[in-house]
Amino acid sequence: MNKQQGHSSGDRQRELLAILPNLRRFALSLAGSLADADDLLQSTVERVLQRGLPDEAELLPWTMRVCRNLWIDEVRSRKVRRVASSDPSLADEQVVEGEAEQIGKLSLREVQAVMTGMPDEQRAVLLLVAVEGYSYKQAAAELDIPIGTIMSRLARARAALADRIER
Repeated sequence: MNKQQGHSSGDRQRELLAILPNLRRFALSLAGSLADADDLLQSTVERVLQRGLPDEAELLPWTMRVCRNLWIDEVRSRKVRRVASSDPSLADEQVVEGEAEQIGKLSLREVQAVMTGMPDEQRAVLLLVAVEGYSYKQAAAELDIPIGTIMSRLARARAALADRIER
């Protein structure tokens, strides 16, 4: 194996498989729907496999950055399509369920609804710190923003969740 390559493609694929659950949760936090998250995850994995890993980069943080950048591209693309189209967007997932049905999942659905309604910046910080267990410093490095911004976005995200729970 060449030192410049770092890892064989088989090693890289095994490492990628090991981080897929984390990457999928991150994609879901950005996209808000499982279908969009899976599409985003697939695009991320394809991009990582095609372009490889930069020297000195750690796999999970780098793939999360690729995922976030692809999501930003997707959001921009959707805005352009929405403006260009005269039809209302049919891409939003609509789910109608009875109130008594699956009552045990209600709080999870509420959390998901609140997170889906959050700005992408708040949702990403909440996922990294509260779900993935990143420190403020690690989250700041991952998102390339100051720690103070991490703290304020996290506070706003937590306040939105608390407000929804009180209702």
